[in-house]
Amino acid sequence: MRVEVDPDLCISCGACIDICPEVFEWSDEEKATSKLEEVSDDLEDCAHEAAESCPTEAIKEM
Repeated sequence: MRVEVDPDLCISCGACIDICPEVFEWSDEEKATSKLEEVSDDLEDCAHEAAESCPTEAIKEM
């Protein structure tokens, strides 16, 4: 599984980073970004919860 954050939709609320800091971090532009090219199986639930919690649906799961 992969996750991408659309920086144009991200409002920097930080919910994804709070929920799943193993996968998400702040970019230099103070927007959330994915740390990983590929989300490991043990982090998929965490990443999915973060994506579901995004108020602007900026996180896409692939």
